Amino acid sequence: MLIHPQFNPVALQLGPLAIHWYGLMYLAGFMTFLWLGKKRLAARQHAAGLDAKLLDDLLFYGVLGVILGGRMGYVLFYKFAEYSTHPLDIFKVWEGGMSFHGGFLGVIIAMAIIARQRKLTWLAITDFIAPLVPPGLAFGRLGNFINGELWGRPTDVSWGMVFPQVDAQVRHPSQLYEFALEGIALFSLLWIYSRHPRPVGAVSGLFLIGYGSFRFLVEFTREPDNFLGLLSLGMSMGQWLSLPMVLAGIAMMIFSYRRAK
Repeated sequence: MLIHPQFNPVALQLGPLAIHWYGLMYLAGFMTFLWLGKKRLAARQHAAGLDAKLLDDLLFYGVLGVILGGRMGYVLFYKFAEYSTHPLDIFKVWEGGMSFHGGFLGVIIAMAIIARQRKLTWLAITDFIAPLVPPGLAFGRLGNFINGELWGRPTDVSWGMVFPQVDAQVRHPSQLYEFALEGIALFSLLWIYSRHPRPVGAVSGLFLIGYGSFRFLVEFTREPDNFLGLLSLGMSMGQWLSLPMVLAGIAMMIFSYRRAK
C-alpha cells in the first residue's frame, strides 16, 4: 500500500504571486507541443502549407480551444442543471471545472477555423497535431496527481494508494494510469504510426480510437464524479463521451484508406 505524498499544489511563491504545479504542467505541455511540432516539420512529416509560423498559430488557437471548450464542456456535460440556474457561475473558472471532451471539441473547432483562414485541409492539420497532443495530456494527469484530485476507486491491488485528503481507503492511482496510457502509450503509438505517409485523416482517426479506448478502460478504475455517479449500463460520463470518439475514429480510418485506394 502506498500513501499519496500530498504535494503542495503551489510550486513557487513569489510574494503575492503563487505559481501552481498545475499551471506549470500546462506550460510544459505547450512547450512540448512546439518542440515536437518543429521536429515533425524538420522531418517533413506534414502536408504542404504547414510551416513554423502556422505552428505558433496552431498553439495559440489550440490553447483558446482547450480553455473555452473545456469550460463549456464541463458546463454542458457535467453540471448543466446547476449552471443553467446560476449562469454567471460559468465564469468562475477559479473554482475549477474543465472537461477533456469539451476541450477536444474546442480544439477541433479552432483547427477548422485555421484551416478555413489558411485554405488548408482540416484533416491534414489534425493529422499533424495529433501526435503532439498526448504529452500535454500526460503533463495534465501529472498535475492531477500532484493536486491529489480525480482519484481512483477503492481497490486491493498491491500498488493501491491512500489519498488522505479523501479518506482512508486504498484506491487506484488512476491519474497515473491515464498518464501512462493517454500520455506515454498514445504518444508512442501516434508518433511511430505518423512517421510514414498515411491517408489524410488516418492519424486523426487513430488518435480518436486510442484516446477513447484508453480513457474508457481507465474509467473502470476512476472514481465517478460524486454529483453524477454511474449512468446507464453502469458506465461513467467519461465512458459515454469516449465511446463516440472510438466509433468516429474507426469510421475515419476506414474512410481514409478506402478513399486513398
